[in-house]
Amino acid sequence: MAEEVYEKKLLDRASDAVIEGFARLLDRVRPGWLKRNRSRVDEWKLMAYAFNRSPPGIIGAALVIIFLGLAVFGPYLAPFRYDVQLTFFDQKAYLAKPGTVIEVPNNTLAKAFGVKPGKHKLLLGADDQGRDLLSRMMYGARTSLVVAILVMLVGPWIGIFIGLVAGYYGGKVDEALMRLTDIFLAFPGLILAMAFSAVLPTRITGFLESHHLVADFFLKLFAVKPQHLGALASVVSVIIALWIVWWPGYARLARGMTLSERENIYVEAARALGLPTRTILLRHILPNILGPLLVYLTLDFGGVILTEAGLSYLGVGAVPPIADWGRIIYDGSEYFPKAWWLVFYPGLAILLTVLGFNLLGDTLRDVLDPKTRRSIEFKVKKRGGEEK
Repeated sequence: MAEEVYEKKLLDRASDAVIEGFARLLDRVRPGWLKRNRSRVDEWKLMAYAFNRSPPGIIGAALVIIFLGLAVFGPYLAPFRYDVQLTFFDQKAYLAKPGTVIEVPNNTLAKAFGVKPGKHKLLLGADDQGRDLLSRMMYGARTSLVVAILVMLVGPWIGIFIGLVAGYYGGKVDEALMRLTDIFLAFPGLILAMAFSAVLPTRITGFLESHHLVADFFLKLFAVKPQHLGALASVVSVIIALWIVWWPGYARLARGMTLSERENIYVEAARALGLPTRTILLRHILPNILGPLLVYLTLDFGGVILTEAGLSYLGVGAVPPIADWGRIIYDGSEYFPKAWWLVFYPGLAILLTVLGFNLLGDTLRDVLDPKTRRSIEFKVKKRGGEEK
């Protein structure tokens, strides 16, 4: 019987190198891991082959990588700081159109603002305060990424663990936890988030002012200057508000999958061996429901960014001078359509970022589904050196 091999393209070779490198790193940390898990590593490679042959997935991954690059390195690469008002140096910076050239004189004011003297081209224009739109959008990417990461690290997992407990125990425990979930689902998530975002900033400001280590952590995380700590509290309030409203959907999803998984033989075997409930939930059931949850998390990442921008647009999120895409659109809408760039470019950034996460999530759903993945893999196999 002829041997079946895969016709590898450039992306396949690159993904093989990355996966092998990661596997060898794990093998150094845990000697013998690679030998015991060779079949798992090969399965990861097959997933990568299927992903590499999905144009929407590649486009989505590229958009996500661009967003991550801007968020991580943007504050260091931005031409100006997020709060620099260039009208102090050149009045042409007021609502400057894209491509406007301004000149910064060599004086003490420029040194105080940390602005390099000379001519500067405002590629995306400036706002009504004379702040460079490109710089604020690069800082805004950091704001969106940090908010999304912090929300997704806490909010969904509250729901997942509630769903695990409710689905595993059933009975009165399930009934109580699901009725609590229904109460939260009864309120529109955006309205509930607006309510919490409106009442939390004052309390959070006091907390940050009295806990300097926490304040320093958030200042560095968002790349914000200490004097803007009060404005940063509004962003932290959005994170906490989204923690409160973001878990119910995950609780429902995790409960449904746990109800199915708890009837499998491997769970009964674990019970017969006397394993504690915590071990059964976290080491046996959770890994087997993690695939669909991972897809949901990826799709929801863009949803968090969109919701955070919506809250800022409605005036209960980020406040000036914090750079945020939703707030930039809100401030620029007053001058639309005259200063169209203040709405168009941030809106385009939100569109492309959310689209990227949606395309990536859809492709991951196909890749993590064995039936769909096998159909994609079948198309790229070769037998005896000839394509099937």
